[in-house]
Amino acid sequence: MATAQDYITHPEVLKALQTVKSDCRSKEYSDIIDAGDHQYVDLVMEGGGVLGIALTGYTYVLEQAGIRFLGVGGTSAGSINALMIAALGPPGQAKSERLLDVLSRMPMETFIDGDSDAKDFSQAVLDKAGMVKLIWKASQIIDNLKEDLGLNPGDAFLHWLTAELQGVGIKTTVELLAQLRTVSPGLRLRPTRTDSKLSEKDKGGDLVMIAADITTETKVEFPRMAGLYWCNPEPVNPAYFARASMSIPFFFHPFTVKECSQNRTLWRELAGYEGTPPQHVMFMDGGIMSNFPINVFHQPYRIPTAPTFGAKIGIEGAEPTEITKPSQLLGAVFDAARHTLDDDFIKANPDYKHLVKMIDTGSHHWLNFTMSHGDKVDLFARGANAAAEFLCAFDWPKYKAIRKGLAEAFQASVGNGSAKELG
Repeated sequence: MATAQDYITHPEVLKALQTVKSDCRSKEYSDIIDAGDHQYVDLVMEGGGVLGIALTGYTYVLEQAGIRFLGVGGTSAGSINALMIAALGPPGQAKSERLLDVLSRMPMETFIDGDSDAKDFSQAVLDKAGMVKLIWKASQIIDNLKEDLGLNPGDAFLHWLTAELQGVGIKTTVELLAQLRTVSPGLRLRPTRTDSKLSEKDKGGDLVMIAADITTETKVEFPRMAGLYWCNPEPVNPAYFARASMSIPFFFHPFTVKECSQNRTLWRELAGYEGTPPQHVMFMDGGIMSNFPINVFHQPYRIPTAPTFGAKIGIEGAEPTEITKPSQLLGAVFDAARHTLDDDFIKANPDYKHLVKMIDTGSHHWLNFTMSHGDKVDLFARGANAAAEFLCAFDWPKYKAIRKGLAEAFQASVGNGSAKELG
């Protein structure tokens, strides 16, 4: 039986930890610290199906370097990781080893909970079967798509996540938020920081999980916008937010919520939606709108007290996409849609390039829910290596200087360069 030790004792993981301890000792990563000298950052994680295992390796090394998380956010697989980080304990606690225990017991293969035709088609896609076989298998799932709009109900995932959350004492959104807002002992700004105060917002944690409401064409941030879909969101199990966020188009059934709020003012204020409030809503994978929501904790025109680290999954596209087959065309359209919004934000805020690290996931397939234990460990190690590389390269004083210059330029443009506004 797989255990957490299989992951953290992998030679590449041990090498990454040694690199951090030898080359990054005593580095500053943030101006928010606690009584145990932990440094606090916000963390945003990209969606990527089962490749999200690499995110666990990334967060493990960050925590081993003494970093803790205030805001955590993500989409799809990134949102699942964010939810578990938030649920496994208050912001000041290390969570990665407990998350590894969850990962080692995760029955990923059971998440493909459709009928035999759905499973056969999914396997044919993973095996890169020829066009004739794919067409034959596709003909057998037409009824699945017509009746359910997807191959797999997603119930097995929802039941698993609900049980895992219950096992750590989280059954409702209000319980999760109370834990997130637990202030770490001795939380404070570094004494060298004289331009601002630790805000009430920075004292507690935050969680943002992105889902796509395709009924009203709204990018949804859970749990902040939960009141639109549940008239009383406090008793709602947070597992529902993750299920909504990971509803991969056609692979899983859309996640449906009935009896939504009919409060027009609330829809206007939270979603910018001016139409008639829907009675029920369908959610699809948040990645179709924002697969890497790096902007969710952004505070423009000020010197941040803590950075927002970002972990992306895969290899940054450096070559044009070759499109010769219908399947390649569909994939290219989907990739363009899920990347454009987030890429535009980084282009408009190029300082974020100092905060974001790509995790090279090699040849692993993002829909391989039946991957071997060895492949899971390899993904974890790849995330660990990426984190070590990022931590050794990141320069917090340099990043603050960049943000200070941007803030001063903005203040000068509006005719007010006060230090108070910059903090």
